[in-house]
Amino acid sequence: MRLSLALLACASALPSAWAADLVNPIGGVRFEPQLQLAGQVLLLNGTGLRALLWVKGYAAALYLGQRAGSAEAALAQPGAKRLQLRLLIDVPAAEFVKAFRLGLERNNPPGEQARLAERAARFDALLKPLGELKQGDAVNLDYLPGQGLLFSRNGHQFGEVIPGEDFYAALLRVFVGEHVSDEPLRAGLLGKPV
Repeated sequence: MRLSLALLACASALPSAWAADLVNPIGGVRFEPQLQLAGQVLLLNGTGLRALLWVKGYAAALYLGQRAGSAEAALAQPGAKRLQLRLLIDVPAAEFVKAFRLGLERNNPPGEQARLAERAARFDALLKPLGELKQGDAVNLDYLPGQGLLFSRNGHQFGEVIPGEDFYAALLRVFVGEHVSDEPLRAGLLGKPV
């Protein structure tokens, strides 16, 4: 259980060498170089691997409308966004929730956490009934402009959209904020060498 929690705590427009790095597999997973979301083309910004010691937890990819090399640029960018996680091990949904909460606490000031508390509880309630996220699952955390966070697993939407760009930004900070649990994962999602 503790290992699971630690693991989760929480290209054409690109230069050709950088784009080539992005489409190479990470943790045995290949991510699409671009996709469409909410009527917008999103480019693969970067990929990373969440691992602890020799155990690989998940491969992740960040998709944005334009390349962003910093958390600030990614968060400030208008339009749709997607953070995709591909599970490499089975993880209880309750551990995913704990890691998300820990990441929120580390990367958002107390006043912001208080403003997000009700929506964070809605996100928790959305995840817990899943029971377990399985090896091979693809989890999408999408930002739909003017709406909010849409959660899906293996192409199936779960629950309603959780409103607010501020909530999505708080969630994204769990992965690319200043106090992340995995600096190489953060760097990879921001398109930096790891």
